[in-house]
Amino acid sequence: MSLSGKTLFISGASRGIGREIALKAAADGANIVIAAKSAEAHAKLEGTIHSVAAEVEAAGGKALALQLDVRDEEAVKAAMAKAAEHFGGIDALVNNAGAIKLVGVEHLPPKRFDLLFQINTRAVMVCSQAALPYLKQSKGHILNLSPPLNMDSKWFAQHGPYTVTKYGMSMLTLGMSEEFAKYGISVNSLWPKTMIATAAIEFELGSREAFKRARVPAIMADAAHAILASSGRAITGRLLIDEDILREQGQSEFEHYRFDPAGGPLIQDLFVE
Repeated sequence: MSLSGKTLFISGASRGIGREIALKAAADGANIVIAAKSAEAHAKLEGTIHSVAAEVEAAGGKALALQLDVRDEEAVKAAMAKAAEHFGGIDALVNNAGAIKLVGVEHLPPKRFDLLFQINTRAVMVCSQAALPYLKQSKGHILNLSPPLNMDSKWFAQHGPYTVTKYGMSMLTLGMSEEFAKYGISVNSLWPKTMIATAAIEFELGSREAFKRARVPAIMADAAHAILASSGRAITGRLLIDEDILREQGQSEFEHYRFDPAGGPLIQDLFVE
């Protein structure tokens, strides 16, 4: 199960889970398109498309850094075309870019909801549509970072707008898996069983305290690798949890993914029972 020579287009790959997926694939010798808005260093956030490109090259892969706003469909089309021209095609699209705001309807400004919808749900459609001509040729993969569809009202009560936009991604997964079956394209979602220690979580929660009970992004990268290295639609149309797919692959030990080995019980992620 290797991604050697494969080309992965990863949105939001300048840090966090996207970066980790990029580095995991790079270790196989994959070509990585690092597509994100972060082209210049941020005072509070580590990582840019250029710093990750350097890391990908150091890890053994080939990199193409593209500054991209996934809300701009014309820019997305141009980025896909540039990536395909540069590497000779696209084998996988990882829709990793995301926005989060855990606020209910009463207090969420409509403009913020627009942002959530555009970066979460709409970008999955826009990026998948733009990648489709190249994925038809490679019979490749689309992987969306979105959760299982859990309709318990508790997941809507406090942050319904965010839930709607993330569930929209998962519903597109189910739809595209069927729609693109005739092209031999696999489409899946992937979500963490536990909280993952990322900058997005740190800023949403206001501190790194929860990291003591979180896992590192490597578990998501390993799970993504297992999905993207599969062939012949062996895995498709599934809303997968990182630990579950790794167990299916024969892995049984997960303690090394802890951010803090001495931390307390792990915090389950949103939408996971």
